[in-house]
Amino acid sequence: MCTTCGCACGEVTVEGQAHHHNHHHHGHDHRHGPAHAHAPGLSPARMVEIEQDILASNDAYAAGNRAALVGAGTLALNLVSSPGSGKTTLLTATLARLRDRLPLAVIEGDQQTANDAERIRETGVRAVQINTGKGCHLDAHMVGHALEQLGTAAAGGVLFIENVGNLVCPAGFDLGEAHRVVIFSVTEGEDKPLKYPDMFHASDLMILTKTDLLPHLDFDPEACIANARRINPRIKVLELSARTGEGMEGWLGWIEAARAMQGAGRMAQAEG
Repeated sequence: MCTTCGCACGEVTVEGQAHHHNHHHHGHDHRHGPAHAHAPGLSPARMVEIEQDILASNDAYAAGNRAALVGAGTLALNLVSSPGSGKTTLLTATLARLRDRLPLAVIEGDQQTANDAERIRETGVRAVQINTGKGCHLDAHMVGHALEQLGTAAAGGVLFIENVGNLVCPAGFDLGEAHRVVIFSVTEGEDKPLKYPDMFHASDLMILTKTDLLPHLDFDPEACIANARRINPRIKVLELSARTGEGMEGWLGWIEAARAMQGAGRMAQAEG
C-alpha cells in the first residue's frame, strides 16, 4: 500500500523476475507534512499505524542501500519528475557525456514496458528495469533487488535511479540515494513547485529542462525559481536543454561536485 495515495503494488518485476510488494517499505527525513491514505473498513488510527509500520520498515531497507552504495563509492541520484518532462532524454544525454569517464549504471522505474531501459542500454550503459505494475513509485526494497542485479556496475561511479513519472507519491520515499533531483520542463508552468510542494521540499536540485523552447512559450523562469525557493530555500537550480546541450556542463559539474563531497565524507568517516 502506498502511504500517500493508497494504491497497492502487488507483483513487481525486476528484470522480468517477479517480486511481491504488498506493502511499500519506506520513510524519509524530508517528508513535508502528513499525507495519510484512506481505506474502507479501516479507522484513521489504524491507517496511521499501518503507515508508521511501512515507513519504519522501509527506513531499514533504505539505510542498507545507502550503506552499500557509499561503501562501493557510488553516488546515487534519484531522478523524479512528472511524465513528459524530458527525464529520459536528459539521462541519455548525460550518460553519453560521462560513459567514458566514470562507471555508470541506471535503475529504470516504470509501471509497464522496458522502453526507457532499452533507450538507456543503447548508450552502452548497464540498466535494470523495475516494473511497478499498479504502483506509483519505486521504494527502497525494489531498489535493493535491482542493486543485486547490477552488482559492481557503478562501483566508484554514478548510479542514476529514474523513478516512475509522478510528482506526488515518490516525494516521501527514500531509496537510499545521496541526492534527489526534481526535473520539470518549461512546458509545465512556473507554478509547478507550488502545486507539488512535497517533491520540491524533498529535493536537493531542481533542473528546468527544454529551455530551448522558451522563445516559443509564455514562461517566466525567474518566477519559477522563486516559487521553488519559496518552498525550499536551500534548493539548487540548473536550467538546460538536453537537445541543444546548453547548460549540460553545469549539470555535469554538479555531479562531479556531489561525488567529491561524498568521497570527502567517506574519507572523514574512515579516518574517524
